[in-house]
Amino acid sequence: MSALTRRQILLGGTALAAAGLIPAIPKTPLTPAMKLMQSALADDIARPDYMVRLGANENPYGPSRVALKAINDNMHLANRYSGDPRPLISLIADINNVTTENVVIGTGSSEVLKVAGMMAARDQGSIVCADPTYQSLLRHAESAGAEIIRVPVNESLRPDLDAMRAAVREDTNMVYLVNPNNPIPSVLNGNAMREFVLEMARDHLVFVDEAYHEYVEDPDYQSMIGLIAEGHRNIIVSRTASKIHGLAGLRIGFGFAHPEQAAQMNRMKTGDTHVLAIEAAHASYLDPEFPAFSIRKNKESRKIVEDMCEELGLRYVKSNANFTFIETGMQNSMVQEKMREFGILTGRDFPPFHDSWSRVSMSKPEEMRYFVQVYKQLFA
Repeated sequence: MSALTRRQILLGGTALAAAGLIPAIPKTPLTPAMKLMQSALADDIARPDYMVRLGANENPYGPSRVALKAINDNMHLANRYSGDPRPLISLIADINNVTTENVVIGTGSSEVLKVAGMMAARDQGSIVCADPTYQSLLRHAESAGAEIIRVPVNESLRPDLDAMRAAVREDTNMVYLVNPNNPIPSVLNGNAMREFVLEMARDHLVFVDEAYHEYVEDPDYQSMIGLIAEGHRNIIVSRTASKIHGLAGLRIGFGFAHPEQAAQMNRMKTGDTHVLAIEAAHASYLDPEFPAFSIRKNKESRKIVEDMCEELGLRYVKSNANFTFIETGMQNSMVQEKMREFGILTGRDFPPFHDSWSRVSMSKPEEMRYFVQVYKQLFA
C-alpha cells in the first residue's frame, strides 16, 4: 500500500479515494460534482488541529497587542460595573470629525442597532430595507410590532435605491441600509447614497450601518457620518470595534446622530459598556498599525478566495468587507455540512440566497489556502 500523507489521514475518506486507496466514493448528492484526482493533492496542506472559523466575520488577529496591554493594565478594575467613557467618546468624535454630543457608545453596535429598532417601532409602523441584509435591527423592531418591508437587491446584488424609494409608505418610520451590505459585501455609489439618504431623512429616520467601513476599497464609496457633522437630524450611522479592531468578544460599538437623537438613544440603552472594553478600544483606536495590518492581511486572504473563484468559474461578489459571497450552485446547508467535516465553519443561511450562495468570512491567508484546497477537492 502507498504511504499515506498526514493530510490524507486528516481529510478522511474523500482524500483516500482520491489517492486510489479505497475503491470508490459512496454516492451522495455531491458525487457528480467531485473530481478528486490524485494530482489535486500535491499542495499537501495539512488540516489544522482546530476549527477554522469562516462564518462570523471576525478579525482572526485581534485584539492588537496595545489593546491586550490595556486590558492587562486595567484588569484590576474588572470589579467595576462600568468605566469612564468620556476619553473614548472624545477620541471617536475627533477621528470622525463630529462632536462628543454626536456619539453614542453601545455594548457592540448591536445595542445601537436595537435601540434604533425600538425607536422605529414605537408607532408600530414600517421599516424599509434591502433584502438580504443584516437582521439585528430588523428582528428587534419586528418583535416590537414594526412591519418590515424587504426590497430585493437588484441584478448587480446591490440595494435597489429606486425600489426602496417606491416601497416607502405613509406609515414608514425608518429606512435601513447596510453599506457595505452583509451578507453581500457590495457598496453603493457614494453620490447616489448621499442623495437617497438626504431625501429619505426629510420625513423618516434613516439608519446606515457601516460596520465594515474600514475595509472598503471602492473609490465611489462614501461614509454618511459627514451628514451627521452637517447637523442633519434624522440620520443615524453605526460603526463597530468588533471587526477591524478585533474586539467582538468585548462588545463595543458606536452610534453617530444629531445630539437630540443621540441623547434619546443613550436614555434607551439597556447595558453598560465594560471598563475593559472601553480601555481596549481607546488603546486600539490610537494605534494605526494594527488596523493597517488587518486590512493588508484581509486583502491577501480575499485574493486567495477570489483567485479560486476565477479559476473555477464561480460567480462571486467583489468584496469590500472581510467576507465574500460565492455562488456555489448548491444549498448553503450542504456546503456548511461538508466543510464542517473538514474542520471549517462557513456562514449560516441567508434567505432567499441560501439555495445557491454561501458567505465565507476571511481568516488568515494560510487558513484560506486550506479552505481553497478543501473546496476544490469537494466541489471543483
